[in-house]
Amino acid sequence: MNKRWRNAGLYVLLVVVVIALATAFFDQPRQETQSWRYSRFIDEVQSGQVEKVTLSSDRTQAQFTSPDGTGRVMVNLPSDPGLVDILTDNNVDITVQRQTDDSVWVRVFSTLLIPVLLLVVLFFVLRRASSGPGSQAMNFGKSKARVQMEPQTQVTFGDVAGIEQAKLELAEVVDFLKNADRFTAIGAKIPKGVLLVGPPGTGKTLLAKAVAGEAGVPFFSISGSEFVEMFVGVGASRVRDLFEQAKSNAPCIVFIDEIDAVGRQRGAGLGGGNDEREQTLNQLLTEMDGFEGNTGIIIIAATNRPDVLDAALLRPGRFDRQVVVDRPDYAGRLEILRVHSRGKTFAKDVDLEKIARRTPGFTGADLSNLLNEAAILAARRNLTEISMDEVNDAIDRVLAGPEKKDRVMSEKRKSLVAYHEAGHALIGALMPDYDPVQKISIIPRGRAGGLTWFTPSEERLESGLYSRSYLQNQMAVALGGRLAEEIIFGDEEVTTGASNDLQQVARVARQMVTRFGMSDKLGPVALGRQQGNPFLGRDIASERDFSEQTAASIDSEVRALVDQAYSRAKQVLTNNRHILDQLAEMLIDKETVDAEELQQLLISNDARMASIA
Repeated sequence: MNKRWRNAGLYVLLVVVVIALATAFFDQPRQETQSWRYSRFIDEVQSGQVEKVTLSSDRTQAQFTSPDGTGRVMVNLPSDPGLVDILTDNNVDITVQRQTDDSVWVRVFSTLLIPVLLLVVLFFVLRRASSGPGSQAMNFGKSKARVQMEPQTQVTFGDVAGIEQAKLELAEVVDFLKNADRFTAIGAKIPKGVLLVGPPGTGKTLLAKAVAGEAGVPFFSISGSEFVEMFVGVGASRVRDLFEQAKSNAPCIVFIDEIDAVGRQRGAGLGGGNDEREQTLNQLLTEMDGFEGNTGIIIIAATNRPDVLDAALLRPGRFDRQVVVDRPDYAGRLEILRVHSRGKTFAKDVDLEKIARRTPGFTGADLSNLLNEAAILAARRNLTEISMDEVNDAIDRVLAGPEKKDRVMSEKRKSLVAYHEAGHALIGALMPDYDPVQKISIIPRGRAGGLTWFTPSEERLESGLYSRSYLQNQMAVALGGRLAEEIIFGDEEVTTGASNDLQQVARVARQMVTRFGMSDKLGPVALGRQQGNPFLGRDIASERDFSEQTAASIDSEVRALVDQAYSRAKQVLTNNRHILDQLAEMLIDKETVDAEELQQLLISNDARMASIA
């Protein structure tokens, strides 16, 4: 329960006790009490001066009002069995007390009983409310940041691998916090903010945890979505409260995860901006680098959508550094695998270098999940060690989904899928300057009836540069499955299995013409400006900035590129028809063919390579 409410309840209880005691002591009868002898009492009764008497429960005392009305009279009674008869004969009204209730402490207790009961009920009601979903009602504008005065993330830079450049950038921040004098002596200032940018799963949050673990200063962590509420002004209030706490504990680190939830561009919403979000962002901008400043507070934020962030948030003085946390290369993946292999029992045949080469494009989260899936498969198979078979199966499971070996396939469908995948694999293997085939399978996975895996080039993935010949080969490989169906089963038996392949071919051909300038007819020109609202994604629409004649030329060039790829793919399959049949038979028999078996098949049959486009 909130400490302020608990203290207020104690103060109220103390005031009630004082009032009750004062009431009990000062509310006593103020009349003077007289004491009579028993003989005088009997005389007054017999003379008719006494009308009403109150006897104690043990018959040892009698109380009544004096005849002149000046006060109360108390008489100690002897053991006289005839007293009641005397009082009755003289018409005296007799009252007998059941218990002594004139005690001060009895009066105090009776006065306190109801207030204390009410306070007890109020205490339990408030305590229950503090543990329920509405407990924040009284602290609506307070920050929800998790505070660790002594960071206990249990993560250091030794637990972060594969992103060495990002670690170096953040290591300087940690060094500044630990050895500030060395930097300030030559006029260097500590960076106010570091923005971690990169795809999901690359380790941005893990890096922030490592910084907290290494720096040893108070650490505040909060998500961007926790600032924004439906009530205007609440987010800004939480930002103020967060920085007030941070300033009182400086030097410290404030980590804001998914900052794009609150830091999106202002005035860019459909139908106007969101007042609550924009007020929150304005307050955040002021706190990070406003009139007062925030000396000693380092802001670390993470996002995978830097394109939607407000320009005022990204400028130096707020976020002085933007650290790109990208997908790891081969060496990085190898280091990540070594980190995540701790605590797992591997067989001797497991080679982390082979796993790293088979997983280009995987992030740190993907690799962690991969090894965990391999461990789950080993446990499911009642093994005591994780072998390479489990790792390979886990890679296939992560890339394409679990196998569906229980699905019953007719011989005709099995043959159709085998030829379809053999067409993809054969063209891919015989195309110059294309990714090598890794494995071919006709075991259904997910929505796919079969799959052909290629090993992407590490250099292409890192650089993002793809040549014209590579894109032409990619279209030919995508058309290989459809062409194999046509050659073997005829045009009438062609299925819808190549729908995704055809979509890929059309997309690549149109990008070659409109974005990459790879059209002989249109030349090196980009057509169609990309546009899109930050709230909906920037690639949802393309503004048409060309004429109808140019549009017709684009369609004509796209058709020419697709026809060229179709012709090359058909030539490869026609010239190597015997290899296509043998590969399909191997798939029907074994269901899976690996790269070594395919290579032996091509060498033994003297396969003919495709001509260069």
